[in-house]
Amino acid sequence: MLTVADVYAYVNGRAPFDTQMDFDNAGLLTGVMDQPVTGIHVALDCTEGVIQEAERLGASLIVTHHPLMFHARKRMTEEDAEGRLLCRLIRGHMALLAAHTNLDRAAGGINDVLAEVCGLRDTVGEEFLRVGDLPAPMEARELQAYLSDRLGTVVRLMGRAGQQVSRLGVSSGAGGDGWPLAKALGADAFLSGEIRHHEGLDCVANGLVALEGGHFATEAPGIFALANALQTHLNAIQCNVCVSKSLIPGYQG
Repeated sequence: MLTVADVYAYVNGRAPFDTQMDFDNAGLLTGVMDQPVTGIHVALDCTEGVIQEAERLGASLIVTHHPLMFHARKRMTEEDAEGRLLCRLIRGHMALLAAHTNLDRAAGGINDVLAEVCGLRDTVGEEFLRVGDLPAPMEARELQAYLSDRLGTVVRLMGRAGQQVSRLGVSSGAGGDGWPLAKALGADAFLSGEIRHHEGLDCVANGLVALEGGHFATEAPGIFALANALQTHLNAIQCNVCVSKSLIPGYQG
């Protein structure tokens, strides 16, 4: 019988929880380790809709990228949105496991998958950044269109549209402060999910093209990859792994 401990051990083997950042709260957030797993529901965030999906599908474990709780709570009530979600999980005996910054930085994790989706070659990386060669040199405006197509979103361009680029640095989510390392590793363009105004200005002032793809779009491919890996690993014991509809482009339900 599959238990939460089995899934925890598998995820920990891919992305050790002790490598998460100090501010993070990755790990088992609700449930118990010896709890049986009837199905796994994978999502970027634990929302009311995600919990409803998991309940409807009979899944007893939700695996997310972002932790539901980042800070300690003094009480567990339904007076706030986070408390309502936690109470619903506990009432329904639903386990919640989050793999966040440990998965961001892991080999084969969120940023490695993002680099693959962007078609990067000869990729190198440190921590939360990956840098590699584009399939072919192109103008920044062409790169913007290329990345918009690859990520299924509208990528925002900061810098000269006609600038020639051949080497791209990527850092998913809120990784906009990664451009200096990208430049040091030879990138002439930098993509992140979120680039704050002054990060973008500094990036462009230092000769790079900055591209903002959205937090969701730069992390969702890595969550699909985790779901596929879980399903492949668990096929032998016939545990069903489902991906939340919130990760499907265009879903409005």
